[in-house]
Amino acid sequence: MDRGLKKHIKEDEFVSTLEKLAIWATDRRDELRIAVGLVVVLGAAAVAFLYFQGQRAREADNALQEALEVWNAPLEAELPPGAEKPTGQVFAAADEKYKSAAAAFEGVDRRYPSRPEAERSRYYAALCRERLKQYDEAEKGLKALAERKDGRRLEPTVARIALADLYRQKGQVDKAVEAYRAIVGDATFPFPRDYALMSLASTLEEANRVAEARVSYKKLTEDFPASVYAAEARRRADRLPPAS
Repeated sequence: MDRGLKKHIKEDEFVSTLEKLAIWATDRRDELRIAVGLVVVLGAAAVAFLYFQGQRAREADNALQEALEVWNAPLEAELPPGAEKPTGQVFAAADEKYKSAAAAFEGVDRRYPSRPEAERSRYYAALCRERLKQYDEAEKGLKALAERKDGRRLEPTVARIALADLYRQKGQVDKAVEAYRAIVGDATFPFPRDYALMSLASTLEEANRVAEARVSYKKLTEDFPASVYAAEARRRADRLPPAS
């Protein structure tokens, strides 16, 4: 077939296709108008949603940073004599500071419950309650975080450690020992476990469970020889009285 004829046929086919599309569009003019309008509305809604999400993220982060500033604020007694007063908040008493911090963190949680900032705020709020000796509230908050199974988040991990420390502080030795041992025995625990092992050994020593304490100190020096706690663990194990 002649090349020019082939080109002419293709051009005719292209024109025919355009004509068919034009007729189809004319017949469905109202439907197309609705579809285009729907696309515009959905696009505008998506843009508005993304803007809203971004705004919420900024607001939540700002609120968390403000709460952390309260948490990190110094006490008057901590300032060196004659030092210039800091520009931020300074508290006269620890209770005043931690009450203010707890209210700020709980406010973040209340306003942005589905945001990651809320989960971090729950952790710090529980620590504030622990500092205020409101142990039941602190335990409730830490347990809720510690029981979460989310490897992407830091809070469940640190909450497990804080909960074990809380049991120790409350004098609940068996609970503290159980919690520390669970951390020590968890090979998937994302943080170095030497702190938990040192805390376990110290708790056992304080409870006069000498044989168990010695075993834990020894395990620390053997399993974590480069740990910052290794020398102290060795020293404490040496000074333990003989098991009765």
